[in-house]
Amino acid sequence: MILQMNGIQKSFGGLEVLKDISLHVDAGEVVSIIGPSGSGKSTLLRCATFLEKVDAGEITYMDTTAVRTGGDGHAVYLPHKELNSVKRYFGLVFQQFNLFPHYSVLKNVMDAPVHVQKRNKEEVREEAMAILKKMDLDTRADAYPCQLSGGQQQRVAIARALALKPAILFFDEPTSALDPELTGEVLKVIRQLAEEKMTMVVVTHEMPFARAVSNRVLFMDKGVVVEQGHPEDVFGDPQQERTRQFLRNYQR
Repeated sequence: MILQMNGIQKSFGGLEVLKDISLHVDAGEVVSIIGPSGSGKSTLLRCATFLEKVDAGEITYMDTTAVRTGGDGHAVYLPHKELNSVKRYFGLVFQQFNLFPHYSVLKNVMDAPVHVQKRNKEEVREEAMAILKKMDLDTRADAYPCQLSGGQQQRVAIARALALKPAILFFDEPTSALDPELTGEVLKVIRQLAEEKMTMVVVTHEMPFARAVSNRVLFMDKGVVVEQGHPEDVFGDPQQERTRQFLRNYQR
């Protein structure tokens, strides 16, 4: 198992956003998380990647428990140095690309492996060019983000995440900022990664994509997992009325 999250709770002020959420992801599995806006999907990913601190619950990557609930009922995190070592297990692709605008495409992809992971620069360069070729971006290695389309920028963001050699990749609505044509080129890359058995968790509003690519789908609403299972079961024969209502509204 790559990731195990148990009993995750998260509130902002008096608003309870995640209510006792549990999630596990096995090696090579693609898990899609769907649900209405405000259901807690993105917050769950931000908690999984330590961008938000949970109030309570347990988060384990591989064989390392990074977060646990202490005796007082509140979350206890590993010390900073140990937590940083856990972060090497995952990569995160955001909605808005978050590329460094003053770096070239190649430098965006190389920066973290060289400066954070302290890897050999020439080795990283070779690997980065191979990843960019896979993303059909090798001819744009010297370009800057402002010279790229939105779809190209998102593919650079995916390449940057892959360059860190993560055990699991998280995608937070990776196509929400793109028009339909550019959405297709990004989803094609994610499909390719799925075929290569890359472990992924994808928060998405692209229902046909989630149905076609996922091993498992979670439907969230109001901070809870309402339903989960094989995509054909969740989309084709949902057991919960709230899931049926969501899918009916979405397909109109």
